[in-house]
Amino acid sequence: MKDKIPSLSSNSFYLGILLAVVGGFLDAYTFISRDGVFANAQTGNLVLLAVKAANREWQGSLLYIPPLLAFILGVLVSEMAKIPRVRQVLHSYRRSILILECLVLVIVGLLPKSVPNIVVTVCIAFVSSLQISTFNKLDKWAYNSTMTTGNLRTATQAAYLALKEDNDEAKKQFKEFFIIILSFLFGALTGTFSTTYIGNTSIWIASGILVVALILYHRDRGYVSKFLTLK
Repeated sequence: MKDKIPSLSSNSFYLGILLAVVGGFLDAYTFISRDGVFANAQTGNLVLLAVKAANREWQGSLLYIPPLLAFILGVLVSEMAKIPRVRQVLHSYRRSILILECLVLVIVGLLPKSVPNIVVTVCIAFVSSLQISTFNKLDKWAYNSTMTTGNLRTATQAAYLALKEDNDEAKKQFKEFFIIILSFLFGALTGTFSTTYIGNTSIWIASGILVVALILYHRDRGYVSKFLTLK
């Protein structure tokens, strides 16, 4: 039975799929429920901040600062979790990050529609940052589970090498990144339909996917198999 269970290490292809689904879901969720905002992509926030500032719309430009700060905070939290003393307390800092992500998304789902968009945007930016900073490897390659630009570039380069040089590693890389991109698209579609028909609480679907990732990553750490052995 153990051999049938996918291995969800931190750089696992299967874990990458789950996180990409969550990344696409969150982008669609904020876009549909929070007036066309993409909370995962801070490039857009920087550009809009610059545009507003250039037009001397100071009040409007300030709205883009909190998500940027939340993103930075997420990176800092992820890095602090890697400190040896902190890691010793957490036992598995990556698992702790997944738990924190789940909790934040559950809280977001509890917030009423009347809550200002900036609150939800800040929460999603924080979660996105945690995910990007903690889970940034697909096998041995760098990837991003909340945005597709870099993944699309990597997949295209791998496809080129696979065709030009008949490179087996490039073929594997293209296959995995192509599936990651499709997973992100699937997450965005799921987020669109569920947010449209269910509403704000649909974000609990993303939280549920993270719980699945948490359970399987927990299994990969050996805890569940140890429990089954004891049974």
